[in-house]
Amino acid sequence: MIPLIAVSFGELYLKGANRRRFVDSAMAHIKRNIKPIGYDNMYMESAKLYIEASEDKIDKLIRELQKVFGLAYIDKVYRTDKNTDDIFDAIVTSIEENYGNRELTFKVETTRVDKTFPMKSPEFNMLMGEKILDHFPNLSVDIHKPDFKVFVDIKNNAYIYSKRHKGLGGLPIGSSGDGLLLLSGGIDSPVAGFMMAKRGMRINAIHFHSYPFTSLQAREKAIDLAKIMADYTGPMKLFMVNLSDIYQQIALNCDRKETTVISRRFMVRIAERLSEKYGYQALITGDSLGQVASQTIESLTVVEDATSLPLFRPLLALDKQDIIDISKEIGSYEKSIEPFDDCCSIFAPDNPVTKPKLRFIEMSEDKLDIEKLVDDALDTLEIIVI
Repeated sequence: MIPLIAVSFGELYLKGANRRRFVDSAMAHIKRNIKPIGYDNMYMESAKLYIEASEDKIDKLIRELQKVFGLAYIDKVYRTDKNTDDIFDAIVTSIEENYGNRELTFKVETTRVDKTFPMKSPEFNMLMGEKILDHFPNLSVDIHKPDFKVFVDIKNNAYIYSKRHKGLGGLPIGSSGDGLLLLSGGIDSPVAGFMMAKRGMRINAIHFHSYPFTSLQAREKAIDLAKIMADYTGPMKLFMVNLSDIYQQIALNCDRKETTVISRRFMVRIAERLSEKYGYQALITGDSLGQVASQTIESLTVVEDATSLPLFRPLLALDKQDIIDISKEIGSYEKSIEPFDDCCSIFAPDNPVTKPKLRFIEMSEDKLDIEKLVDDALDTLEIIVI
């Protein structure tokens, strides 16, 4: 009886002829995440990945695997020979390990991949169920809504487990192109990057600051948020761009109420320029419809007009609490609420325009040398590899 980890892939197995490419991508990220912990071997058997490692590493490995997109479940399993006694011994070990002496209900589910195994699945379920009831007087059977299930997979070997750890699901990083996230210091943008990464997009990020109007702590906060994201997205480039000159020119030449909309149009222009250079195919923002004055339909439309790239807004229909819940799950919330303002907060007008008209915004921008301001901002570019 050998303990190891079983990994079930999610919707990757719906990808038909492209399945191999998706699985290979997921495998690369699995190896990257667990390499620092270490493992002995991994192999595929009947659509599952099995990872062999010393038992003291298994819990740590499961936690790291739960950060990999494309995985449906991660299970600690026991591999045995395909005979009744060995399988039952593994079942006893798994139940005792996960549930102790609690009074619970259970159900046995056998998957018989090896059709030469002499007992059919319903028959084997009944046999194991009876033996479990005899061994564990605290347990009872409930085939409809059990407290837990005992899984027996009959393949080249038998694999037994009674507790499943849910994975992130989604698609492996890099299988859906490359995007550039506009990363602020707030709660929303890290979640937006996480959600696009879950759909297989490789994420890099750009952070706009206005030093010395914003603090060095705000800069470090953005770097820390990128590092938290990288646990899920893998290595990324973080582009740091200073917008202080742009904000000062907007203040001198434009209606203050238009500051937020015009500055965001500059942000997407700069992000587009970097995307053209580095091959990113889309921009990503943390906008949520109606959450703040700058996120009305009119404002979002005017900002989007400034770029020819697709502008993805995965949080658009989420409530703030939904976003906060996800940020807590991925570990970015506590860093996001640290009291270091980004440039959007510092230069935000008291009464921003909420229903801007594109023609009026363009008339205001005619007073600015847009190309020079974009070029000058890019001259401040700093690239940090996370």
